[in-house]
Amino acid sequence: MRVSLILISICAAIVVLITPTTQAAEPYKNTTWESLVPKDWDPAKEFKSLNLGAMQDSDPRAMDALSKMKDTWGNAPTERSMDGARIKISGFAIPLEMKGDKVTEFLLVPYFGACIHTPPPPANQIVHVISKKPIDAMRTMDAVTVSGTMGLNRAESPWGTSGYRLAVDKVEPYKLPDGK
Repeated sequence: MRVSLILISICAAIVVLITPTTQAAEPYKNTTWESLVPKDWDPAKEFKSLNLGAMQDSDPRAMDALSKMKDTWGNAPTERSMDGARIKISGFAIPLEMKGDKVTEFLLVPYFGACIHTPPPPANQIVHVISKKPIDAMRTMDAVTVSGTMGLNRAESPWGTSGYRLAVDKVEPYKLPDGK
């Protein structure tokens, strides 16, 4: 009996010694697109005095407003608390880089058609997603959910300026929440 207790104690000690002591990776926080916009940023502030409805597309004031809007949105501030955050967010994919028929980089945007039509969303509403593992069968405007670590990195692309970069750990097709 004494030998059995000693063997059990030794086995327990070995298990404790070989079991990693690091805690499980913190889960991804479900994140909304609104949380990527700093609370004090008002993208319409500079345009409140304009009556855009009274202007024709060819009106020089409308062209001026569009140019100013593109500049304002391209320089949109990012939410500092997102830097280093482990997040999970859903949106629409716009592939940027391919290896064969697999995607390694894409933009994630909040609504269907964003970036394809002009103007693109504000920089704080475009996430540049980078995957170490190429992703199969992704097409433009696929609805996806991505999980990874967010960084505050501004980057230019043919489709717009992104204010964030996500080092992706997981990409999956978007699924409606239960009950919807």
